[in-house]
Amino acid sequence: MVNNAALRRTIHPVHAVLLAGSLPLFLGALLSDLAYSSSYQVQWANFASWLLAGGLVLEGPALLWSLVRLLRPEVRRDRRWLLFVVFLAATFILGFVNSLVHAKDAWAMMPEAIFLSVIVFLLGCAATWLGFSRFGKEEV
Repeated sequence: MVNNAALRRTIHPVHAVLLAGSLPLFLGALLSDLAYSSSYQVQWANFASWLLAGGLVLEGPALLWSLVRLLRPEVRRDRRWLLFVVFLAATFILGFVNSLVHAKDAWAMMPEAIFLSVIVFLLGCAATWLGFSRFGKEEV
């Protein structure tokens, strides 16, 4: 028999795909920034811009889904879910700021683009860990 309380504590599979899909895109943006800083090839900056845009396209619906779920009474009392939403929001906001930084001229975005990419990736890791740490938690 399936425990309803355990089901409420897990994230939906589509939400999990959105959440997990953004992390490699943010990592790719970070690696592209590092490649650009060492090679000065403008195409790496373009790659980073597109990878950030892709990460934000997946992160946005994941954040919206989390905010809607936060309105449910049984979820609202869960502090871990609130922390998860805060990390998602911080990742999205700083990712958007990072996209604006990447819109500058190629070398003008350095070194702040690398710093923002590191922060966005680490926040994305924390948000993904918090989201997936809910799987397998059953009440006895």
